[in-house]
Amino acid sequence: MSDSNRTVAISKFLSLILRHSPGTIGLTLDQNGWADIDELITRAAKHGKRITPELLLEVVADNDKKRFAISDDGKRIRANQGHSVAGVDLALVPVTPPPLLYHGTASRFTASIRDQGLIPASRHHVHLSADTATALSVGQRHGVPVVLTVQALALHEQGQEFYLSANGVWLTGPVNKRFITFP
Repeated sequence: MSDSNRTVAISKFLSLILRHSPGTIGLTLDQNGWADIDELITRAAKHGKRITPELLLEVVADNDKKRFAISDDGKRIRANQGHSVAGVDLALVPVTPPPLLYHGTASRFTASIRDQGLIPASRHHVHLSADTATALSVGQRHGVPVVLTVQALALHEQGQEFYLSANGVWLTGPVNKRFITFP
């Protein structure tokens, strides 16, 4: 396996473990989603995933979407957003969003979104992008892409909180269809 393929495989493994299923390897996340790096490496090895501290740091540093963060003391790691694990609170501070944010999705989901609005599904938050290019890239991962425009500031002025994750992804609760503009 090439170095590039190995880092992609480890990144996908970390996404699974740190965002959705830490119990798969018997790992426990703290209330803010942090996992002890030494414990992660040990438990991953027991499940056939050999990760060195150097490889882990490389995956975190090289991930173009900045999905992971290492704690200031270098002893813990967490996913920056996208959790479906119950009880994880990233301790994000609410911030005022720009007037418009964007949501990339597949065209096959637009009828449902027109009916229900945007819902977090299995995640804690709806994910939004600050620009259409990023939203388009997200939508392409799921099929024929569609970029929806969210009237974020207007929604915020109605009392909805918005958060900006460490990697630049905007997070919020369900988005009422009244605040969504479809192409």
